[in-house]
Amino acid sequence: MKRSLALIFLLWLSGCGLLPEVQDETRGWSAQKLYSEAKSQMDEGGYEKAIKYFESLEARYPYGRYAQQAQLEVAYAYYKSSEPVSAVAACDRFIKLHPNHPNVDYAFYLKGLVNFNEDLGLLGAIASQDMSERDPKAARESFESFKELANRFPDSKYAPDAVARMKYLVNALASQEVHAARYYFKRGAYVAVVNRGQYVLQHYPQAPAAEEALVLMVKAYDAMGMADLRDDTMRVVQKNFPNSKYLNGAVKEGSPWWKLW
Repeated sequence: MKRSLALIFLLWLSGCGLLPEVQDETRGWSAQKLYSEAKSQMDEGGYEKAIKYFESLEARYPYGRYAQQAQLEVAYAYYKSSEPVSAVAACDRFIKLHPNHPNVDYAFYLKGLVNFNEDLGLLGAIASQDMSERDPKAARESFESFKELANRFPDSKYAPDAVARMKYLVNALASQEVHAARYYFKRGAYVAVVNRGQYVLQHYPQAPAAEEALVLMVKAYDAMGMADLRDDTMRVVQKNFPNSKYLNGAVKEGSPWWKLW
């Protein structure tokens, strides 16, 4: 009851204009000043304030080149503020609103970079984590963004770096599937081993992890007594990887997948 009365009293004060107004330092600023101040904050690492300025700019001056550029710049500010969800949302919004903008290639690149670094940050903290329990969603979304950039804008200055990151992501995603296959093999879930191996061969046939995926499939088929499939898969291994280190026992089962690169 007391809290309700206090709330009513505050609302009455507000209605009467008796509460002090919050001063907006940007009141009266032009679109150019808002943009230049936001950029200055970005240069100095003041990303939260830059976000505030960019959003104020778009709200007050929704049309024109400054508003368009603010929509793209705010995505980068969110990224630097470690707010990946907001950064990706800002990139998606810019791509949807301005599909023919000269800098739309950067929006795709930044979207891929946000997800790439989010997944990479996780990779740096999982030395003892069971990789079969990790969700590769960020890595896959990063790959798709880079792929769209490379396909739609092959001459973009961001394309070479995007392609290089795609190669890394393919290896990482394939290696993660192989790690999961090892996990299942240890627990006798041989059908799951085969399914993981087939997924690698279907989606990442050129990844280095494809070699171990095939060998694990050979072992799984053997454990299930499926001699024909075992022998067929072994022929594929011998043809493509005649000196396979996995067949020769050079790498012990269960070695951390990130140490195979």
